[in-house]
Order: sequence, then structure tokens, then C-alpha cells
Amino acid sequence: MIRLDGSVQLDRMLVGNKGYGLDAMRRHGLPVPPAFAITTAACREWQRDPAAVMDSIWPHVRQALKWLESETGRTFGRGAHPLLVSVRSGAAQSMPGMMDTVLDLGIDDQVHAALAAECGDAFAADTRSRFRQMYSKIVLDGSDAVPTEPWAQLRGAIEAVFESWNTDRAKAYRAHHGLDDDAGTAVVVQAMVFGNLGDHSGSGVLFSRNPVTGAPEPFGEWLACSQGEDVVAGTHDCDPIDALADTQPDIHRQLLQSAHTLEALGTDVQDIEFTVQEGKLWILQTRNAKRSAAAAVRFALSLRAEGVIDDREVVRRVEPSHIETLLKPALQPETRLAAKLLAKGLPACPGIASGVVITDPDEVLEAADDQDVILARATTSPDDIHGMLAATAVVTELGGATSHAAVVSREIGRPAVVGCGEGTITSFAGQVVTVDGNNGEVRAGALELTAWKISDSPELIELEAIIDAVHPSAGAATLLDKLTAARAALESETSGDHE
Repeated sequence: MIRLDGSVQLDRMLVGNKGYGLDAMRRHGLPVPPAFAITTAACREWQRDPAAVMDSIWPHVRQALKWLESETGRTFGRGAHPLLVSVRSGAAQSMPGMMDTVLDLGIDDQVHAALAAECGDAFAADTRSRFRQMYSKIVLDGSDAVPTEPWAQLRGAIEAVFESWNTDRAKAYRAHHGLDDDAGTAVVVQAMVFGNLGDHSGSGVLFSRNPVTGAPEPFGEWLACSQGEDVVAGTHDCDPIDALADTQPDIHRQLLQSAHTLEALGTDVQDIEFTVQEGKLWILQTRNAKRSAAAAVRFALSLRAEGVIDDREVVRRVEPSHIETLLKPALQPETRLAAKLLAKGLPACPGIASGVVITDPDEVLEAADDQDVILARATTSPDDIHGMLAATAVVTELGGATSHAAVVSREIGRPAVVGCGEGTITSFAGQVVTVDGNNGEVRAGALELTAWKISDSPELIELEAIIDAVHPSAGAATLLDKLTAARAALESETSGDHE
């Protein structure tokens, strides 16, 4: 067990990206609920001998819980002021939504009564209901036999997080991104804070800059009287982050200040999960933001202009796939407006793609061998990752710009339109459509696209000049070739430094 108390610099590979971020935030004085991590090494051992590993780590888990109790002034599984915890995955390289989380853990009848006495019957009932539903789904695979004893709940949740490392969705994600199957996940056990406690509570996601367009303004969503899963699951309509400024301006200001601090610490744009509990801000997670291709280029150029990164780091941060995406043919305005508009939602990831609309991810995977396919769902979940990877674009009826569909589509470079409205997809399922991730539209037919040049983009002109300065290329190589060669040269230099 490793306390994430900010006292020493930790190894990201050992405590995972989530644990590393929590520890760094604590060290720099940001408001973080106390937490500890079970290491990735324990996860690797667990894959070989689950029972033996759980027996060996269990005394340390109990000791670490005592530390959480001392940090919060609350008691786990008992007492007038009970402590509930979240149990979350945390691989060394962030895998958003691919592994499991259990919230609100530690409730039995006695704890329920204590929560009701402290915070009201409605809060206690809502929190216990959330816990039972999540535990049943994540740990018990749909069974309703939730343990009544809090320590048994905790043990089951830890094992479920370890087990989620080897789910089909996690394997598919790692295969797509070339990540190590043997790395394992840490488990972060953290004191719960409650966004569902009342009107002055809530949860949200903030990006320190816009991950869709690359604009410098903060971007995010907020949902009053909610927990974080309500926001990221895409099952609720959320408010833009500015809504928080209208109702709790001090919290909004603290949040933006925290985002500025975290971006400076990470030297990159941050994706921040937060909770407000009765007028107090808590930061639950920070990680480098998943971004569209356009945003990736603009972020790199902006951070260079601000003196945060140098030319060589610009080349490292812009990937060949970003250039390939940006140089794809575009939809001309006259072509777009002449086609029938079938649905309109939020533009979650830029780009244009056409294909036949299929609503089942398994069928998308099967059909994608012969044709271009659009995955259209009420909302997506981590279990849909194989369909999202096989599809040329993603459309959802529900969810906002920080929902699962939006975040994953940006990361894997799939044009996406989310939140088109309940029931909209049934009207065009089975049809060939064009998804316009730039304007947030779905239009009828496979619309003609027009190729464009680097000279059409000031950002790509600037990027090409930077690449030429870092790695002068002989001949008239394309921008993509230049970038690939420059990145290879930098990687070779780095490898040589380590020899």
C-alpha cells in the first residue's frame, strides 16, 4: 500500500496515472480527498494467484483504511460519521473508461442509518441505491447478492478492478494503442466526497483548454446534485461549465485556478474530474487530455508560443495520425446544406465520415469488413469500444461533450456527434448517412468531399517550418513524411541517450 499524501515523489509505473496525479495534487496543496494505492505489481501477481495476493495485501489494506479514517475524521463501516470510499482503476497510461470503478462503498444498515441522521433520508437512500446498482453490475455481473459487510464489499471491489484489466474492452483498447498487456493496473481507494448531497453540490469535468477545437478557453460540463458517473456515462444532459459560475462563482474561480496550476505542472492540457460538496471544491483526478487531431496541433503550437515546450517537444506531441486526419478531404458548405438534415447534436470530435448506420457494436464489427459503418447508440459504454474502433464515426442520442462517446471518439480520431435527442437514431438506422463532426450534424447520403492542401492551414504551415528546423529534410517530402522522419530521429536520439 502506498499513501498518496504528497510526501515523496512516486513512480507513475507503480501507482498508476491516477494515483500519480492525486499524489502530485496533494503535494501542491490542491483540495484532494485522501487516498492510497495498491500497486500495479500487486495486480500482476494477482493475475497468477488471486487468493494468495489478496491474503497478503489484506492486512495492509486494513491499515491504510485506518489512515484514511484519521485523515477524514470518519470511520469505515461504523460510527456516527461513517467513511465511504471509491475503488478505482489506474493504469500507468490512462485508459479512460476501459476498466472498472465502484463508488459509495461501505454501506450496511447501520451506516445507512448514520448517513440518514447526518445528512438526511433522501441522501442516504440515493447513495445506497447508487452503490448497490454499481456493485451489482461491476462486481457481481448483474447479481443482486451484494455483501452486507463493508470489508467484504471492499475486498470484492478490489478484486473486480484487478479483474477488469483483462476484460475484452481493455484488451481491445490496449491492442489499438500498442500498450503492454502485462503492465497491470493500480487500485486507488479514496475517501468519497458527495456531489449528490444537495443543491450546492454536484460534479463535473473540466478541460483546461478546448479538446475539440484547440481553443484556449476552458471547456467542460457540470451537473448539480450528481455524482461523477452521471456526467461521464453520457446518460444525463449536463450544463456547460459556465453554469457553475452563475450559481457558485467562488467555486468556479477556484476550479479555473486549479486548472491553471495543473496545466503548468503537467506542461500539457489537462482533463480534470471534480466534485463540489456543499460549497467545497474537491479535485478527484487530473490527466493529460485526450484531444482531436486539430486540437493536438493547436495545443502544441500554443504551448510552444507560451514558452512551455520547445520545437522538439512539438514534434513529439504531434503524431502522424493527426496529420493524416487533418489532410482528409472536407465537406464543402454548398454540398452540406443541400443534403437533408437528419439529426443535430454537439460536435464531439471533428471530421467527416459516411457509412451505413448500425446500432449494435457487434454488428458494426462484423459489417465493417465490407463497408463503411456508423455506430449509432443511445449512449456508448466501455463495452462498445470494439464497435467504436471498427466504425468510421459515432453518433449518440444522449450525453454531452465530456461523455464516454465524446472522450473516446476524440482519442481514437472518429468523427462524433453526441446528444442528438432521445429517439432520433431510429429514424435513420440502416440508412447511409454522413456524420459531420465539425458542425454536429447527421445528413442523408454519402456526401462528396473535396481534398485540400497544407497551404489552406496556417497551423500546418507553422508546424512544417518547426519540423524543418528540428530535422531538415532532403527533397520535397510531404509533411507527413517529414514528421515521421523527425519523430524517428528524436526517438533514436533518446534511445542512444539511454544506452
